[in-house]
Amino acid sequence: MKKVKGLRWYMIGLVTLGTILGYLTRNSIAVAMPELERTLHITTQEYGYIVAAYSACYTLMQPVAGYVLDLLGTKAGYAVFAVLWAVFCAATALAGSWQGLALARGAVGATEAAMIPGGLKATSEWFPAKERPQAVGWFNVGSSIGGMLAPPLVVWAIMAHSWNAAFIVVGALSLVWALLWIWKYRKPADHPSLSAEERDYILDGQEARLKDGNTRRASVGEILRNRQFWGIALPRFLAEPAWGTFNAWIPLFMARVYGFNLKEIAMFAWMPMVFADLGCVLGGYMPAFFQKHFGVKLIVSRKMVVVLGGVLMVGPGMIGLFTSPYIAIAMLCIGGFAHQALSGALITLSSDVFGKNEVATANGLTGMAAWTASTLFALVVGGLADRIGFSPLFVVLAIFDLCAAAAVWFILRDDTGRAPLGAGGDTAAALQKA
Repeated sequence: MKKVKGLRWYMIGLVTLGTILGYLTRNSIAVAMPELERTLHITTQEYGYIVAAYSACYTLMQPVAGYVLDLLGTKAGYAVFAVLWAVFCAATALAGSWQGLALARGAVGATEAAMIPGGLKATSEWFPAKERPQAVGWFNVGSSIGGMLAPPLVVWAIMAHSWNAAFIVVGALSLVWALLWIWKYRKPADHPSLSAEERDYILDGQEARLKDGNTRRASVGEILRNRQFWGIALPRFLAEPAWGTFNAWIPLFMARVYGFNLKEIAMFAWMPMVFADLGCVLGGYMPAFFQKHFGVKLIVSRKMVVVLGGVLMVGPGMIGLFTSPYIAIAMLCIGGFAHQALSGALITLSSDVFGKNEVATANGLTGMAAWTASTLFALVVGGLADRIGFSPLFVVLAIFDLCAAAAVWFILRDDTGRAPLGAGGDTAAALQKA
């Protein structure tokens, strides 16, 4: 069979497409909310419950999804979850009340929990350490592209037919991708189109803990006792409410605060996601830049990206100081860039610290921490937005991100070399020392 040059980038492109469709599915409810408010008479607090149902199920399933991915492997594990989230998204069209929407969105959240751990696991299989931040940045860009596509696509479906049609269309697109994943994805060792040169390049550039010969899987207890885990989990807990708010509340924020209609939401709600795309991509290249120009080590370079993102999140924290909707959108654009740069660095750190047989489990556990906070904050927004407005809530998000930057800087050890996971094939011993 003909060999494909740079096949690893085609594989990450496939992962990116899945992330795009997953986030298109996720953001559809936010864009449809003004129409749901009109047709189903859903209140802000009830919408908060719907968002929290998604987040809670996503939270609870994060470690389960990670474990299933490590158990079944990247291809089979991700395929199962992708087919299910497509079906549950389409089933959202059958809901006739906020309770029905909460049930359907909860099912979508539970199955989409595999999206980020699955993408990270694929990245750890296909990329050497030095390219992994860029690869994570590129597949993470799918989260904001999906959010960018949701406003025009969902508004088009609503205006052409109904809000129900929007969820059917989005679910069908995800199902097509799931079939494509089953057809195309292979591990490097099994892919007939991978050249020997590229296979050697990938394997030679991977840490010992990611080699195929290291089959020892750390237990959940061992992961939870690892200081490095908490150096990632706590910052993700503090930072994730910002992204949850961007995905679930920007269209309603525009409608409530600035009186935007559906067409205006379709025109402007995608803009912060474009800058989030830039944050994903540039954030993936920043660690190499910091290492080259500041002479810092791998983990420190990731920390520097998190700190930069935390500082820039002060932008959306100042939304309440301005009355112009265009300035507010600009502040949200800064926030989109900041959070996705920060988020990509935190996600990549899991593959820097944990071995190939526990990376998805570890990422699922840190994701559980992140989405616990996102769930709680969705309830806070739903309960307080009509009473105190959105501006104070954006201030809180900025403070959370600054605290996340401080947490990753002081908790996470600067040098993974002091505890090389998988050294000598003994991952457990390395975890205990970390």
